[in-house]
Amino acid sequence: MAHRRILVVFAHPVLERSRVNRRLVEAARGVESVTLHDVYEAYPTLDIDVRREQALLESHDAIVFQHPFYWYSVPAILKEWQDLVLEYGWAYGEGGRALAGKITLNAISTGGPESAYRKDGSNRFTMRELLSPWDQTAHLCGMRFLAPFVTHAALRVSAGKGGEALLAPQRDRYVRLLEALRDDRLDVEQAALAERLDPILDALIQPAAVVGGIAP
Repeated sequence: MAHRRILVVFAHPVLERSRVNRRLVEAARGVESVTLHDVYEAYPTLDIDVRREQALLESHDAIVFQHPFYWYSVPAILKEWQDLVLEYGWAYGEGGRALAGKITLNAISTGGPESAYRKDGSNRFTMRELLSPWDQTAHLCGMRFLAPFVTHAALRVSAGKGGEALLAPQRDRYVRLLEALRDDRLDVEQAALAERLDPILDALIQPAAVVGGIAP
């Protein structure tokens, strides 16, 4: 069975105030073969170590970019990260094959509800459409871009018990997604075609292989 190493490149400028991402990060840390890389923590002055970042990418098979969705885009450090790390001749262009064949996706939180991210909603586009620049970046680098894992209405999740109850199912889905991606049990072909991963995750995950009648 394939066993992928997963890198979660995480960006949240004020994690201590996070309602959603803090809980998802805590869950991801507990998944074997997942490396959680908090770029704001690593680079508080935004002085990104390009060679370190490239080495991290090279040593993992799947890259998850986890971040809140700010103004239809990403926190500032992730844009800076893209501009510096994805160099011509390394990530793309002549001789740039370092990321070819790797899987990538975005794990996103939004303040607004799911209904806002529809063609007839207030944001006028689906989340998949709004992520077109990431899709094209992955294509340019020879990566397989999957549909996003989205947690909508983050503003409804409070610090209290009620918020935890709202988020618990989504946190569990995130863990299952990472585990399935790690164990090569995610239907990558269908995941690449989907609008979002979280609502259809059960249909995308294949059961664990059965050995001698007993699941490992």
